[in-house]
Amino acid sequence: MPLSPAAVPESDRAFLGHPRGLGYIAFAEAWERFSYYGMQTLLVLYMTRQLLLPGHVENIAGFTSFRAVVERAYGGPLSTVAMASAIFGLYTGLVYLTPIAGGLIADRWLGRTKTITIGAVLMALGHFLMAFDFSFLLALLCLLLGVGCFKGNLASQVGALYAAEDLRRADAFQIYFLFINAAVIVAPIVAGTLGEVYGWHYGFGAAGIGMVLGLIIYLAGREWLPVDQPTARLGSAVKPGLTRDEKIVTAVLIGLLPVLALGAVVNQQIFNSYLIWVPDHVSLVFFGRTMPTTWLVTLDAVVSVSSLVGAVAFWRWWAKRYPEPSEVVKITLGLGISAAGALCLVGAAVVSAGGEKAGIGWVLGFEVLNSIGFANVFPVGLAMYARAAPRAIAGTLIGIYYLHLFLCNNLVGWLGGLLERLSGTQFWLLHAGLVGTACVVMLLAAKGAGRLLNPTRASD
Repeated sequence: MPLSPAAVPESDRAFLGHPRGLGYIAFAEAWERFSYYGMQTLLVLYMTRQLLLPGHVENIAGFTSFRAVVERAYGGPLSTVAMASAIFGLYTGLVYLTPIAGGLIADRWLGRTKTITIGAVLMALGHFLMAFDFSFLLALLCLLLGVGCFKGNLASQVGALYAAEDLRRADAFQIYFLFINAAVIVAPIVAGTLGEVYGWHYGFGAAGIGMVLGLIIYLAGREWLPVDQPTARLGSAVKPGLTRDEKIVTAVLIGLLPVLALGAVVNQQIFNSYLIWVPDHVSLVFFGRTMPTTWLVTLDAVVSVSSLVGAVAFWRWWAKRYPEPSEVVKITLGLGISAAGALCLVGAAVVSAGGEKAGIGWVLGFEVLNSIGFANVFPVGLAMYARAAPRAIAGTLIGIYYLHLFLCNNLVGWLGGLLERLSGTQFWLLHAGLVGTACVVMLLAAKGAGRLLNPTRASD
């Protein structure tokens, strides 16, 4: 039968006050994210500087047919840069769809541990296949399938370490994302440097080695991980179905996806219009030196890690003195703080409208507020979905949770097209308004569906 909350003793606090299994999961996920972001950092550069150029592109198995399909979808022939961008967009978009299938496979047939193991093997294989021109498309397919099997199911195992009423779950997911963000900082430096300086395949090889290390760590900690069994193996005598409350909870969780998508637009815009707009309107002089534009991403990652550490410490301090708020309340607070961060960019736009660049303090204010807000939105939202999801479909719903990023990234791409049509003040005020709207809707959800989204609900 699926793991009951009591199967993980609350006395197990061997890893930063949490179950030992969280340590194995966090380190395994960190190495998986190292491999993912290491490869992603190199992907477009590799395609535009080598793979898609004459002498290499002809060697890619199946690329002629693939190119025809992509160009038909995009309305005509694509340049090397445009094709690389299209491939990058397809890959990063599908990354947020495949975890749904991976969750279904784990829930219905293989269980999470086997599905995660298969996913890790596929991802390692995909990274190593990137070493050869002919296997490029096969490598991307392996990576997509691997991420689908790995990502959502590993996150759901974090939630399964805790009883339903244990509010340490949100703290655990913030620790989990602290490890992810640390990997985001390190991966471009290691894999990116190896790829650009010593050769692309060294960078992809480093990503593959990182994935193998993640798999080894995960398998080494199996005895400390939740035991699960897919519902299809429960036998004909036991046919678990969803209760009325579980069906309503599932509907609420799915209904919140567009809200979470709106709430993430400012954060996701950091990788798009933010990098284009900021250098033209904000002085990037920092301690007397002009900061390269790309360092804005590094700055964001560093501030994000610091914010996650601060959020974990703050809620631990708060819990010792006051009742800790539920996850949905934390998400609402986080969205409000993130909206305030977007207003810093509005302030920078107002200042720069006079012809002079705004000070870098506006960017730092945005980074700090947005990172604090997002530290209380994305990992806490994942914790809420992991806890509230009916156990029979927990892996599937965790996969569906990532769908909000698919929706958000598509919205971010559309909003980016408005950058040249709106003033900076209008552009960022629109983003602040979208996040603020998400905050209001989440507040209404906290009031209207509080009984279902609260950890102490009766159905648990």
